[in-house]
Amino acid sequence: MAMPVSASIRERCRTYLRSGDDIRYVFPVLSLGPPLTASFLVVVTDLSVTLLSTTMFGRDEPSGVWATYPRRTRLGPVVSRGGPTIEFGGMMFEVDDEYAAVVAAADTEAFTPGDLPRDPLPEL
Repeated sequence: MAMPVSASIRERCRTYLRSGDDIRYVFPVLSLGPPLTASFLVVVTDLSVTLLSTTMFGRDEPSGVWATYPRRTRLGPVVSRGGPTIEFGGMMFEVDDEYAAVVAAADTEAFTPGDLPRDPLPEL
């Protein structure tokens, strides 16, 4: 079972983003090669989608920017190929089941924001 991305990991991710970028979603993925099999963090902000490489022994510890894409980069659909996968930036990634909804929410926010549910507690 995947663990939620903690606030401290999100803060570490922020150090690799442009000043003022507002993080909307963060989720881990595993590249399914080629060119390599490696862990990454996908960071979706209000302005971009950034693929952060991670340290060799820490799947959730960002180590640098692998690539940055425009925010209107479609991340889904999530396809089941033995496990949930997504493809963007010319690479295929495995996504933990728990993050499939995050991928869908990120795409909905970018492409069909009217489909998002209303905030049940907007005053908070």
